[in-house]
Amino acid sequence: MIQLHYYPSNASMAPHLLLEEIGQPFELKKVDRENNAHKSPEYLKLNPNGLIPVLVDGDIVLYETAAILMHLADTHPSAQLAPALGGAERAQFYKWMVWLTNTLQPALLAYFYPERWVNEGNSSGAAEVKAQSEARVVSLLAQLEAQLAAHGQAWVLGANYSAVDALAFMLCRWTRGFSNRPARDFAQIGAYLQRMAARPALQRMLATEQLSAPWY
Repeated sequence: MIQLHYYPSNASMAPHLLLEEIGQPFELKKVDRENNAHKSPEYLKLNPNGLIPVLVDGDIVLYETAAILMHLADTHPSAQLAPALGGAERAQFYKWMVWLTNTLQPALLAYFYPERWVNEGNSSGAAEVKAQSEARVVSLLAQLEAQLAAHGQAWVLGANYSAVDALAFMLCRWTRGFSNRPARDFAQIGAYLQRMAARPALQRMLATEQLSAPWY
């Protein structure tokens, strides 16, 4: 059985959501992040970076959220969580998956952990990094807004829900505390997040992780 090492509302949220969408049995193993269990020798054997999530699928041990999502989509084709190989839609799937994890997510991490980018004790520098990162995220969300507006359909890639949507929801959720235009304040993204929130799989994931509103 697939195991997902997770912590509520962390980067494990997107794989957790996708597992709920797939509908096959899986096991959740909560990592005691508050007590640094993700830095323990046992956990570092799974992910030497000491980050959450980790997916264990038989002999396969995977970390990196986007890699986990693509693996789940590929190994559960009946769930139709990725477009068919070799076509233009699959190319767009790759583009948006990589953009979310490689462009939007790093900007969000700089917002949440600005102290990583300045010398220890430089509180004013950290505050500037945080502010600049928030502005950067808002500008990137405008690209997602434009994508949704361009095709006028329900999901990031168009008419069909995909693994991209699990990742997009998670990252949009992370902006819920922004003082300057969180994701929900964009017209297209706000409506998109409402559609996401109505999905039974997402409701199950939120209930299991015991997350309360506002969800995004």
